[in-house]
Amino acid sequence: MSLGPLLSASPPIPWHAFAASAALAVGGAQLALPKGTPRHRVPGYVWAGLMLVIAISSFWIQQIRLVGPFSPIHLLSILVLVTVPLAVWHAHNHLVGKHRRVMVALYVFALVGAGVLTLLPGRIMHAVVFGQ
Repeated sequence: MSLGPLLSASPPIPWHAFAASAALAVGGAQLALPKGTPRHRVPGYVWAGLMLVIAISSFWIQQIRLVGPFSPIHLLSILVLVTVPLAVWHAHNHLVGKHRRVMVALYVFALVGAGVLTLLPGRIMHAVVFGQ
């Protein structure tokens, strides 16, 4: 494992990857911590902010171009930009079941699922994790 390929990539790829790594860790802790406490809420806001950074930064990552400068993964970014604020709104309105479903789905599909796709051969994260 070497961070060299990631650190030599052009911005915003390193920021995107480091935000995603942090979101993976914070989100994992969120799933394990007791819910409804300040120890859940504060990291929850951090996680939501990281997810927004990941989604916004993705629009400047255009190595895969299928529709103009964009790829289908950018649809996921739009979905994240809509659902993260919605999930926070659900929590503020005590719609705990909806909040939980949206946040778990975002973690599993938008973060872990998309992250697994970055490990495909030819991608920067493949070189980071498995070498050149």
